[in-house]
Amino acid sequence: IEWAWELLTEVYKIPKDKLYVTVFGGDAADGLDRDKEAADIWENIIDADRILDCDKTDNFWEMGETGPCGPCSEIHIDIRSDEERAAIDGRSLVNKDDPKVIEIWNLVFMEHNRIKDGSLHPLPAKHIDTGMGFERLTTALQQKESNYDTDIFSPLIDKIVSLTGVKYERSDEKKDIAIRVISDHVRAVSFAIADGQLPSNTGAGYVIRRILRRAIRYAYSFLDMKEAFIFELVSVLSTQMGDHFPEIKEQRDLIGKVIKEEEESFLRTLEKGIQRLDDIIKASEKKTISGEKVFELYDTYGFPLDLTALILGERGYDLDKKGFESELAQQKDRSRSDSKIDKGDWVVVKEDDVEEFVGYDQLESELHITRYRKIEQKGQTKYQLVFNLTPFYAEGGGQVGDTGTISSKNDTVTILDTKKENGLILHFVDELPGNLNDTFDGKVDASRRAKTEKNHSVTHLMHHALREILGDHVQQKGSLVHPDGLRFDFSHFSKVNDGEIRQIEDRVNQLIRANAPLEEGRNTPMQEAIDAGAMALFGEKYGDVVRTIRFGESIELCGGTHVSATGNIGLFKISSESAIASGVRRIEALTGEGAIHAAQALEDSMSEVRELLKNPADLTKAVADLLSKNSQLTKELEKFNKNKASGLKDELKNKVQEIGGINFIAEKVDVDSKSIKDIAFQLKAELSNLFLVLGADHGGKVGLTIAVSDELIKDKGLNAGSIIRDLAKHIGGGGGGQPGFASAGGSDVSGLEAAFAQAKTLIE
Repeated sequence: IEWAWELLTEVYKIPKDKLYVTVFGGDAADGLDRDKEAADIWENIIDADRILDCDKTDNFWEMGETGPCGPCSEIHIDIRSDEERAAIDGRSLVNKDDPKVIEIWNLVFMEHNRIKDGSLHPLPAKHIDTGMGFERLTTALQQKESNYDTDIFSPLIDKIVSLTGVKYERSDEKKDIAIRVISDHVRAVSFAIADGQLPSNTGAGYVIRRILRRAIRYAYSFLDMKEAFIFELVSVLSTQMGDHFPEIKEQRDLIGKVIKEEEESFLRTLEKGIQRLDDIIKASEKKTISGEKVFELYDTYGFPLDLTALILGERGYDLDKKGFESELAQQKDRSRSDSKIDKGDWVVVKEDDVEEFVGYDQLESELHITRYRKIEQKGQTKYQLVFNLTPFYAEGGGQVGDTGTISSKNDTVTILDTKKENGLILHFVDELPGNLNDTFDGKVDASRRAKTEKNHSVTHLMHHALREILGDHVQQKGSLVHPDGLRFDFSHFSKVNDGEIRQIEDRVNQLIRANAPLEEGRNTPMQEAIDAGAMALFGEKYGDVVRTIRFGESIELCGGTHVSATGNIGLFKISSESAIASGVRRIEALTGEGAIHAAQALEDSMSEVRELLKNPADLTKAVADLLSKNSQLTKELEKFNKNKASGLKDELKNKVQEIGGINFIAEKVDVDSKSIKDIAFQLKAELSNLFLVLGADHGGKVGLTIAVSDELIKDKGLNAGSIIRDLAKHIGGGGGGQPGFASAGGSDVSGLEAAFAQAKTLIE
């Protein structure tokens, strides 16, 4: 408390008469009294009328339903003008969500542990978590009324104004809110990408994608920006922050490319969503669009609800918001039930201060269970065990967790997985041992570990080779190392071509044949490791003391397990190379037996091809000849189908039925789908007021096609895309399309006649 006050008032010179403090006022339900200790200290520092007692909502910090927690004391600042402060006492605005009376500092006193039943227990070691908000402090020191008026945000806002041509007026209008949202969100996304996180549909990557899409949506809706531009703000952020956060400057191009690709992708999504919304509006007989349809737009197309509401309002339609919220709630419930893990409280079996990992040196050790807890997910019950020491490696750094067994004189339990949580190594089992107090022999699955180590060590060698061959811009962006292979993501701006793939394979296999021994530094000071050339990976957390792994010229910071020498890896073979984001490539590869088996499988396939081609002397020439003959036959078949379709078109013209001014054709035909489409468009060009329905049986797969003349779309409101969805039910399928042309597929050929009959009824 005294240090916080000294820093704010004596170092930063914030006037004391603008500051208020809050303390925890107690909570009867939890049996907690007022935090008198904090209040007594404050009374020696600040006037008593500036100390406010606040309830659990504002002044008791909890990390979740269970876990460490405690009372907190906050410092609030009143940044209103002198006139405003004179008119209304700032004390009455503390913790009232006033934008100018804000919390600037928080001191959390970690004293309790909340367990599953909701009760509080004293923590064996108490801690203080304290800090301030950087943007809020800047607002106070620069005497601004908003974070967005400070020099943290003003360069970004100026650039947005320049790019969009929209004037920023610091108001609560949607356009000004949009500018603030974009300036804030581009910072969050840029730092996340620099730290190794990429937009995706799962986990942390999904959060990044949602943040960025929110910024794009605000620009689209309120700044009328229909093209990508947010990526251009990265250069401003790099200039601002690059000296303090070098990774932003070093990866500026990558960050910009990733953001640009996401922008362009989501803008295309918005276009598709608008087209789909147009179809929904045209097909609707009511002025209120159902929540189910709106949710389909939101869930399938990623189309924002507020944008849907805006477009519907402009067209004179209402949105069934209750129906949408019901659909959304159902989805969230499904998602929660799939992902929710119900964790029980820890049960202590044996007191132990430090859990030790011994798996770098041994795959078997004598151990004791120190604690356990029950977990439930998706209706399954498992247990997590903690040992006094363990040879099992916990999932981390891309390497999967170990499996194996623990055995006592009474029974054997299988270790299904090993993970780390809050510094604890957790061992997953289906059942608890009969006697938890037994002494156990823990054994890692040695074969699985050995295969995993080969794949982990080779990622280091490949990273080194990639930087040698492609350039120093290559940086690891993610990895997955398991017994069956490896996946390695890295920054690079173009496809790695076949020649480069061969160079990388050759270089890695050369490093393997060199049989370089593992040189391991377990307790190396971080700076010493960096000075020695060790590569630190963004996205990984390192302490002051680190572990270094060196194989020859390759040296990285790494906590994983590795081979004792590169020769143990055996053979390295790249199985695929692909793009996963703009500026980020992915290589998948195999080592050792996996690489040998892959080579043997390829050899077997080549042998089969040779046999099929009657063992030609020149296999390449034989395949080329076969492709040439196939191409010629395809052309002849297309010519045959074209002639057949031409005759069929004339037959169909002779079968036109005139019904109420509409030229109606409904027939089953025997040509391929491409020919059907060609016939449909030719007939549309030759016959006015045409409503055409064609069915076909393509070897058990049933096709249905509808074509509608422009006159009927305009005058009669007929829409092929809407009609096809109803008719397709008869053939047990579905489909869609545009008002003038649509198609569907199904499996029930017997339903074609019913589809034709319904089509006729529709126009009658």
